[in-house]
Amino acid sequence: FDVPIDRLLDFADMAETYPYETPLPDLDFRGMASKRIQRREPMGVVAAIIPWNGPWGSGLGKIGAALAAGNTVILKPSPDAPWAATIIGKLVAEETDFPPGVVNVVTSSDNLMGEVLTTDPGVDFIGFTGSAANGKRVAAAASATLKRLLLELGGKSAYIVLESANVEEEAAKAAKLICTNAGQGCVARSRLLLPESQYEAGVAAAAKAMSEITYGDPKDPNNYMNPLVSAHHRKRVLEMIEHARADGNRIVSGGKIPPSLPKGYYVEPTLIADVKPDDYIAQEEVFGPVLAVIAYKDEDDAVRIANNSKYGLSASISAATEDEALDVAARLRTGTISVNGGVWMHMDVPFGGYKESGIGRQFGVQGFETYLETKVIGVPSGKASKTLAWGEVEKNTS
Repeated sequence: FDVPIDRLLDFADMAETYPYETPLPDLDFRGMASKRIQRREPMGVVAAIIPWNGPWGSGLGKIGAALAAGNTVILKPSPDAPWAATIIGKLVAEETDFPPGVVNVVTSSDNLMGEVLTTDPGVDFIGFTGSAANGKRVAAAASATLKRLLLELGGKSAYIVLESANVEEEAAKAAKLICTNAGQGCVARSRLLLPESQYEAGVAAAAKAMSEITYGDPKDPNNYMNPLVSAHHRKRVLEMIEHARADGNRIVSGGKIPPSLPKGYYVEPTLIADVKPDDYIAQEEVFGPVLAVIAYKDEDDAVRIANNSKYGLSASISAATEDEALDVAARLRTGTISVNGGVWMHMDVPFGGYKESGIGRQFGVQGFETYLETKVIGVPSGKASKTLAWGEVEKNTS
């Protein structure tokens, strides 16, 4: 829980240090001398709609930013993971001195509550984290009242291994990484891009790494990978794997329900090779332990493939030198990038993506400002030399 708590503390500090009121340069406009003030004010009522795969981090992050900015909050969790939000509500009620109505938690077993929040005129702002498809529904519903929006949506992130890197070592890392949380993460690197010259060696290394992934009871510390969230989601992941098989992609390993785990919603770590950039499995977000391996000809080709996506949330680049990797990073259309394993994620970093990966940024100063409105005030600063009405043109007396 350290990371979610850090998010709260970071926004609490920002609430005390942020310049809510700043002077703008004085202006002499049409004979009127004025001083100007820019104020940042609360949005009002914030609806925070959070996903099932990160209810603590997403929930506390949105609550922290909204409250620090002076808003009230309605927290609405996914029907698949309601307990974290209800615990947050209980803690607020029992352990804080927030007045009633400042933090509210609403749950439902379907999407009806979300539909109410996105259309009710009493809600001023929506912070939503979830799939791109659901994000589009939220945006469409919110458009009727032109609500302010923060959309943190999906991704189809690329793990680019440049030819100068240790291809086999990096391919093995990518295979393990996609199995973290069973691939149920918006920044999951689900496309592995390998140079043609070392493609099969990289595929073999990834397959070996996947064969060593342990999975089962998540309470057992010896297990690395957990199950998927639900039977419905497992069915969807398996259908996407079969779609890849039908497209002629090579299922190198996995692709099934593990025979040793008939209970629980497990899918074997799955490696899919011979994938072309436009194939279904290379374009659609799986949200499961499924890695698609794509060959590239040269660096320019790798950049084209990585950018060939409706998403642009995250990426990883591995290279022999930092400069080589940074050159590629500058050409990627994605919101966050890890170079040679470097860590970008922290509370001071504005997180979000390009294209269909969302609108706006969460965290950092930019994320905090997302929850604020802007007001500008002009006040006369002295005697006007000559006041002209709007539309009046000063005559040339020369």
